[in-house]
Amino acid sequence: MPRHQRLRKIANTMSDADLRLSRLTGSQAPVHFWLGYIKETAELLANDDEFSPDEKISIQKAAEDLRNAYEKGIFPDRRPVNILRHILNNTVGKQVADWDFLDGSGQFNPEERFYFSGVRIFLEDIRSPFNVGSIFRVAESFGVEHILISPLSANPEHPRATRSAMGCDTLVKWEHGRIEDLTGDIFALEKGGEDLKSFIFPRTGTMILGSEELGVSPAALAKSEKSKGRLTIPTVGLKGSLNVGTAFAIAMHEWCAQLLIGNAYSRT
Repeated sequence: MPRHQRLRKIANTMSDADLRLSRLTGSQAPVHFWLGYIKETAELLANDDEFSPDEKISIQKAAEDLRNAYEKGIFPDRRPVNILRHILNNTVGKQVADWDFLDGSGQFNPEERFYFSGVRIFLEDIRSPFNVGSIFRVAESFGVEHILISPLSANPEHPRATRSAMGCDTLVKWEHGRIEDLTGDIFALEKGGEDLKSFIFPRTGTMILGSEELGVSPAALAKSEKSKGRLTIPTVGLKGSLNVGTAFAIAMHEWCAQLLIGNAYSRT
């Protein structure tokens, strides 16, 4: 079998092994035969001299770690398998996207999730499924209770959205809605507003995130200006803009920090 074809098959095996390990806990050690197969495969790769010197060193270290785990009969760490997986994918030319990453977070019970009661965000025409998913991940991390999504935003159930959300789309409550549905304190994350460090976040309210291309709409800005205004993250670069998911993470971290001072969290 040609080397490229052989490595492609091994890459698929390592991807499957990485996925299995990401879903197991220390009390669920894989079958001894399966671990032995992965170990032997790694040792074969370690003898392949066509890898670059840096890759070969990493492969040899991964093979050693797997051999030690096998001989000691202990639950193996994911790292050596993950390293082999990515080296092989790079060698066979498979481009890995962010949503292909495995974070090993497993399954969570939504009833155990803490959030800040009344903290919401509105996604206004966010076009990228990847951005929608990453926003869900940030929202879950920093205690957003509810996400309202405009009709023209990417669907959170799109495969790329669910992959980048890493399961957080099942933890944070969401629904489709319009700017007209927003009530209470409202503010927009947009240029030309009050500096992040001086902005006083409300204890409850809605942050509006606008389109990747056009930003927050005039109608949404007008509604924000009648309430809490607009929030701006100062930058020093020539571009002067951030990805919407990155900007949201920065702003939401600050909102969360202010809310934690008042111990405002709740449980579902």
